[in-house]
Amino acid sequence: MTEVLFYHLEKRSLEDVLPGLVERTLARGWRGLIRPESGDRAQAIDNLLWAWSEESFLPHAQSGDRDAATQPVLITVEEGNANGAQVLFLVGNALPPSLERDLAAFGRIVVLFDGRDDSALSAVRRAWSETKAAGHPTTYWKQSASGKWEKQA
Repeated sequence: MTEVLFYHLEKRSLEDVLPGLVERTLARGWRGLIRPESGDRAQAIDNLLWAWSEESFLPHAQSGDRDAATQPVLITVEEGNANGAQVLFLVGNALPPSLERDLAAFGRIVVLFDGRDDSALSAVRRAWSETKAAGHPTTYWKQSASGKWEKQA
């Protein structure tokens, strides 16, 4: 069953959190697919991963840049799993109307959402209910006052 992790961003931004999660994904020998809500956000994430850290290299490409199937991390707004990723990162308001297809295609789905955005909260609540009802292992992580991740459910 696909593991689904919900990360409620309040203290730190997506730009602060996503690169570290991608780095841990690669360290485990997994491939990642990042699905933002727009082409503009995809470009911003591409730039972020290139410039994230002088000590770390996060190999990645955007859909259409290179052969998608060979990329350790692929950034795309398109449905599917073009690089055979084990982990799907849904960022911004990228939640599809139904996670059913994604639940079948990935071993882990990481949903990163802005806790101050009411529309994102509504979509995440629906996705949470859907994944729990389907019996998938589902966890909810929220940042503490100090910015550390704490498991809430």
